[in-house]
Amino acid sequence: MDTRPIMLVEDNADDVELTLRALRKNNIPNEVVVARDGVEALEHLFGKGTGTSNGKRIRPSVVLLDLKLPNVNGFEVLRRMRSDESTKLIPVVILTSSREELDLLEGYRLGANSYVRKPVDFEQFLTTVQQLGMYWLGLNEPVPQKGVY
Repeated sequence: MDTRPIMLVEDNADDVELTLRALRKNNIPNEVVVARDGVEALEHLFGKGTGTSNGKRIRPSVVLLDLKLPNVNGFEVLRRMRSDESTKLIPVVILTSSREELDLLEGYRLGANSYVRKPVDFEQFLTTVQQLGMYWLGLNEPVPQKGVY
């Protein structure tokens, strides 16, 4: 199992708490780094700025990315990740409540590895997070860390 942290990029405090609870309930041991907007996510990924990352880069095993974020939206975070050698291979799962087909298409066009709509029902949400965790942290073969980052 990949033991690197999971990055959750989500501005809604309730969705953050639900996701953290679902990860704990499903016994996913990885540390979760939460970025509350796109700027904070980019600071964590690229180690720039003086925000919560304090200039330290994070190399997550997977990024769970909401689209509707303040300051810098999820599409821009994804675009910047895919345009940089140090982050372009990090798996990105768009985890959003958006039902817009254009959002789905744009997410994949920009290089998302997966697009998952957040279920409204908590039990369904738990199942979704469990499946995401099993796949991305257990079944999926991650990019080797050595020499890539």
